[in-house]
Amino acid sequence: MESFRFEVVKKCRKTGARLGRLHTARGIVHTPAFMPVGTQATVKTLTPEEVKNLGAEIILSNTYHLYLRPGLEIIEAAGGLHRFMSWEGPILTDSGGYQVFSLASLREITGDGVYFRSHLDGSPHFISPEKAMEIQAVLGSDIAMAFDECPPYPCSYEEALNAVERTTVWAERCLQVPPPPDQAVFGIVQGSVFPELRARSACALTSMGFAGYAIGGLSVGEPKNMMYEVLEYTVSLLPEEKPRYLMGVGSADCLWEGVLRGVDLFDCVLPTRIARNGTALTSWGKVVVRNAEYADDFSPVEPGCDCYTCRNFTRAYLRHLFKAGEILGHRLLTIHNLYFTLHLMSKIRQALLEDCFEERRAGFLNQVNSTK
Repeated sequence: MESFRFEVVKKCRKTGARLGRLHTARGIVHTPAFMPVGTQATVKTLTPEEVKNLGAEIILSNTYHLYLRPGLEIIEAAGGLHRFMSWEGPILTDSGGYQVFSLASLREITGDGVYFRSHLDGSPHFISPEKAMEIQAVLGSDIAMAFDECPPYPCSYEEALNAVERTTVWAERCLQVPPPPDQAVFGIVQGSVFPELRARSACALTSMGFAGYAIGGLSVGEPKNMMYEVLEYTVSLLPEEKPRYLMGVGSADCLWEGVLRGVDLFDCVLPTRIARNGTALTSWGKVVVRNAEYADDFSPVEPGCDCYTCRNFTRAYLRHLFKAGEILGHRLLTIHNLYFTLHLMSKIRQALLEDCFEERRAGFLNQVNSTK
């Protein structure tokens, strides 16, 4: 972890928002930052060069999926995940815990780890904290996540407590596995919506000295006001000098609200997933371009947007592509949605640099609310 370092460059004078730089062996990530999700070693429909040109400095890949397919032997033979997918920048890999609990069938949780059957072919597998770290070492990611248990929402206090206790024990075991020299390891704070359990989890994990801390178990179905309340409380328990990562959050309002509370890193499948369903992200909300109302609409997805899609194509053309089942429609909307999200993060960083974060946030939210 010699090459990993985080620095807070500037803090908002009125909020918890902060501007930072995350130093890794493969480059600097300017924070707050959004990580496009490349679950299976690809950001769906785009080349790595396209993702980079859209403004991404770091991406996320999934341990569970890559472990099952193509398998570690293939990725190791290719020289690691970066070479396998031809992405030169930093990569964060999640531990696979969330997918084991949400996708795998016939799973059995023990103190040692989780026995489960693959969602692909039903084959039996076992992942322990040690195994999760060994997989991520082979992948060669720049940031590896500790193996955790993410309880669903809603869940009982007892269920959340058990998840916190198991996550704590597993975090200790993860740290006992030496990572590759340039790989940083982040711990994941759990506790569902129970403040005392969030405090318990944060206290235990921060005492272990992880390189950074993720906030897991939010944006899993709870109301947004509850999410913001739990997030604000949890961030207050984390060390100032370490990066903070809010897992699975990527809508524009949540990005503003997360940064407001001091979050540095975000990831979410939202921009790419809804693009494949014919939905675009804009400054005033979502636009479903496959709807009939856009059949003869020759304006861009978002007037004033400088992305390749908006500079060259119309809503009518995009609707045609989706109705015709053409893959180009998926690609063009993915380009727009990722540009929108990454450009939004750039504007947030600029607002922090210019000491006008609160004003820009209020202006953005007012524009969204005025169109509802």
